[in-house]
Amino acid sequence: MTEIPVLCGTGRADRARSRIDTALRAFEKCDLCAHRCGVNRMAGERGPCGAGSSARVFLSQTEMGDEASLRPIFAVSFSGCDLRCDFCITGRSSWDPAAGSVVSGPGIDGEPLEVLAEAARKALRNGARSIMILGGEPTLHLPAVLDLVSRLPNEAQLVWKTNAHGTATARQLLEGVFDVWVADYKFGQDTCAERLARISDYTEVVRENLRWAARNSRLIVRHLLMPGHLDCCWVPVARWLAEELPGVEVSLRDGFWPRWFSSRHPELSAPGSARDHARAWKIGAGLGLNLID
Repeated sequence: MTEIPVLCGTGRADRARSRIDTALRAFEKCDLCAHRCGVNRMAGERGPCGAGSSARVFLSQTEMGDEASLRPIFAVSFSGCDLRCDFCITGRSSWDPAAGSVVSGPGIDGEPLEVLAEAARKALRNGARSIMILGGEPTLHLPAVLDLVSRLPNEAQLVWKTNAHGTATARQLLEGVFDVWVADYKFGQDTCAERLARISDYTEVVRENLRWAARNSRLIVRHLLMPGHLDCCWVPVARWLAEELPGVEVSLRDGFWPRWFSSRHPELSAPGSARDHARAWKIGAGLGLNLID
């Protein structure tokens, strides 16, 4: 497990800055996501995510589509992901670590990240309530993420949007850095995760991360309702949350739209239905979940 510097009495920006070098060393035998591929990204090797030592951002803008308590939100989307969800709404940009503009990496000075940080600071001055770091999956790019956070105001509300497929190493690097974790709990069964996202041991990994996040930050668990997956995915997710994380905020998302490679799966060929959403909400409410908008 990576040894993380401990700084007492310092602000979040200093804490993040102190961990950048440690995060870079993690690239030499990468174990930031649960694939634990062990490749040397600094030497140009690539694991399942395809990411190297440089970080790219494919989108940075103020948005209104997130949970009510977080918006308006200035969103910074890093390119590349360690999952391969066939229904991914952002498609290539999320999958491809070469999408977007380079913001950090060998031979890149801090100017691109400083420009990004200034855009975030301006958004806060103009009324944004939060700054969200997301992807793709931002865990792949923790050195750049920490560098960006080190440039942001300590008093800003920072939100970590993640697929919850990170490791203990990633959690150590993130501890005390983000105020809110918005974590996806996509699949209620490993068989669905393997078929739709090509990932194994999904349930164990995600639950470990959710338990940790609930202890160390405000946690919002998101679940995207997918056609044909209410009973196999939402019901097990809802029951586990009710039993293991009672009171945690649960964001039930009904905006499924068939795109990217959804056509590979017959049940994902149509948009989500209002009927399924109503039934899912009733199930969650019946279990006593803290359902939020």
